[in-house]
Amino acid sequence: MFKKALLCISIASASMSTHADTTIIRDANGYGFDTHRQLVTFSTLVFEDGKVIARGDQALASDYPNAKTVIDADGKTLLPGLIDAHGHLMGLGYSLLEVDLRNIESADQSAQKVAEFAAQNPDLEWIRGRGWNQVLWEGQKFPTAEALDAVIADRPVILSRVDGHAIWVNSKAMELAGIDADTQAPEGGKIIRDGSGEPTGVFIDNAERLITQHIPERSDAEMAKAFDTAIAHLQEVGITSVHDAGASARELALYRSRAEADQLGIRLYPMISVDDPKLDELLQKGPQDDPEDWLDIRSVKIYVDGALGSRGAALLEPYNDRPGYSGLVLQDKQALQALVDKASQHGFQANMHAIGDRANRIALDIYAKNVEKNPQSRKLRHRVEHAQVVNVDDIPRFSELGIIPSMQPTHATSDKNMAGDRLGQERLAGAYAWRFFMDTGSRIAAGSDFPVEPANPFYGIHAAVTREDRDGQPEGGWRPGQKLTATEALRAFTLDAAYAAHQEDSLGGLMPGQWADFVLVDTDIIRTDPDDLWQTQVLETWINGERVYSRDQ
Repeated sequence: MFKKALLCISIASASMSTHADTTIIRDANGYGFDTHRQLVTFSTLVFEDGKVIARGDQALASDYPNAKTVIDADGKTLLPGLIDAHGHLMGLGYSLLEVDLRNIESADQSAQKVAEFAAQNPDLEWIRGRGWNQVLWEGQKFPTAEALDAVIADRPVILSRVDGHAIWVNSKAMELAGIDADTQAPEGGKIIRDGSGEPTGVFIDNAERLITQHIPERSDAEMAKAFDTAIAHLQEVGITSVHDAGASARELALYRSRAEADQLGIRLYPMISVDDPKLDELLQKGPQDDPEDWLDIRSVKIYVDGALGSRGAALLEPYNDRPGYSGLVLQDKQALQALVDKASQHGFQANMHAIGDRANRIALDIYAKNVEKNPQSRKLRHRVEHAQVVNVDDIPRFSELGIIPSMQPTHATSDKNMAGDRLGQERLAGAYAWRFFMDTGSRIAAGSDFPVEPANPFYGIHAAVTREDRDGQPEGGWRPGQKLTATEALRAFTLDAAYAAHQEDSLGGLMPGQWADFVLVDTDIIRTDPDDLWQTQVLETWINGERVYSRDQ
């Protein structure tokens, strides 16, 4: 059993009088959920040994006269701890320590920021960064190595696209990797070339490995620093649990060591990366469920296609802005079926990355066969990560098969213009279609896909409720028929996200018997003007009944 997180409030010895270990938070504007997934309100929360023992009105506090600690919330809003059902923990940590290219408006400006970072870090062998997005640039063309060569030619540069499904490199990186006009892209990958067939410096999906296999492995010190940086950031924005969407064996080892040393900092539900050489060994160990829910390892991340922005998403019909091209399927259907079946046979949940409508149909067909062969596998609660562009006829199949759509609301407000270009108006009917999913009986597990998007969960709640970006555009919301209510959005980031990890009995609702994971915030997110949701500030973050972050400290 893993130890508890670092104590921020002293807890009395168990040998003391009744309720001596009890903490009471009173005068709160509290929200939680009941066993029927309905929103409940309370003003007093009582917890002991890391678990909620009661919640209710102001009079509840009088039932615990010997409570060790009583905290007055002074009317502030108290919410269940936010769960991000799809993020990349180590990717977030590395991104916070490397070049951030998000929201930069041209390739030349991006290259200049890379040059400045390189100058500040002369000891780095490889210059790494993330966040470029050619859709934001005039002409929307992919960048080239030439732009990077002009500012840094002596060291290799590798920059991941905002969605993580393409890289932009300089000529030095291609030279070290032995890339030339004769280099062929592997199946499920694409090399962008110029008119004479020469690689231009952009590699999509599986073609990324042509470069990445030559990058030195991260050191233990780098990994530790990235982990600590990510955890501190997540605590600050109110996230108490993360479903880590693709963890290597080495990363899992780091998580285990941190858990054993009482240094996790948040709850983790990592998905084993299907590409890891030790996959079979990890599956043979079987699911690992921590009774205290700090580290549960019982799922596998599998990729069907790429991303929409880099035209790697697999579509049923060609791209609207590239006739004759329908995207990439990263593995054939037979291989994908074998992976899902293998995960199920070992008792692991399969979580398939599927963005395009063809990829989502492939995933659903595979899950249908899996459940047909072994009806018990339905209990594993297989998931589709993203479920971003789905043919409307396929949306009811999710609930029929018991497949959880794991969706990221901020993708809709970030992608709204690009998605129309890629898909045309007709296929947008099933794109980012949260309302359709809920109305057909699905439970949405909400996340951010950080560092693709900011980790702040209130950005996601705002996007889900308004369908507007943080500049209020488009007014009234993009495809507003897909809006969620504030209650539905909160549930997707709490109780239903916990359900997607088999943790709904212990997390997500602040019900008696559940872990006391919660946040205090400065905004009543249920009653406030929806346009203001994204500005919500986290004042305190508590995990396991212990305060791990305070804005005042």
